[in-house]
Amino acid sequence: MKAKKSLGQHFLTSEAAVHHMVEASGAHTGDTVLEIGPGKGVLTKAILKTGASVVVVEKDERMIPLLSETFNAEIENKQLTIAPGDILTTDIEKIIKGPYSVVANIPYYITGEIMRLFLEHKKQPTSMTLLVQKEVALRIVAKDKKEGVLSLSVKVFGVPSLVSVVKRGSFFPIPNVDSAIIHIEVGGQKLEAGERDDFFKIVKIGLGHKRKILISNLKDLYEKDTLSRVFTELSLPLEVRGEDLSIDQWVELVKKLISQTA
Repeated sequence: MKAKKSLGQHFLTSEAAVHHMVEASGAHTGDTVLEIGPGKGVLTKAILKTGASVVVVEKDERMIPLLSETFNAEIENKQLTIAPGDILTTDIEKIIKGPYSVVANIPYYITGEIMRLFLEHKKQPTSMTLLVQKEVALRIVAKDKKEGVLSLSVKVFGVPSLVSVVKRGSFFPIPNVDSAIIHIEVGGQKLEAGERDDFFKIVKIGLGHKRKILISNLKDLYEKDTLSRVFTELSLPLEVRGEDLSIDQWVELVKKLISQTA
């Protein structure tokens, strides 16, 4: 069965990568795991072996009969549930009851949308273990200690970590880039729901021109005197660049700036 380019399909063939994903997820008997785009079920099979109950959401209708046949016994004993459809339009609350985690090899082109969907959802997963493009994974964990919009957006909702790099030859068809497994432990949200829009707006503008200091980037939103006073109160250097602030410093800064206009 050929991969569909339109769906960004690259079937995982590496047993080592599958093992690392399942191990990082911490799935075990009694857990509920949501898998996105199981394809031929290589990862699904490994998750089921942990004893966890699995719900798979598959957009490619060609895969449904294959999955149904391969996992007939698990479907019969209700350890596996197949939910045909697009994860971006699926009602999560209808297919998942109780706490759950997400484990998935996701298409590169909707990585951001998928993470945003689950991290901002009122029914958040307890964790997410994802196979994504290597460069995206490195940006999320901010390996170079330079925070970006993507890494800060994830860290507002949880703690990301890099599990391992997965070489491009571990897929069929072979993609043009390497991938990596990331694990996001979700929880301990740093913002109230009403603060999120302001946070993302301020962060995007604050990181809009990396060569400029943060105060210069934010001057279109706030008066320079206000910014200088807030920075001083938070013990932030007036010459600091946005990429050098930690997630906690960004949250403090945003909360303080919001309070100036409340």
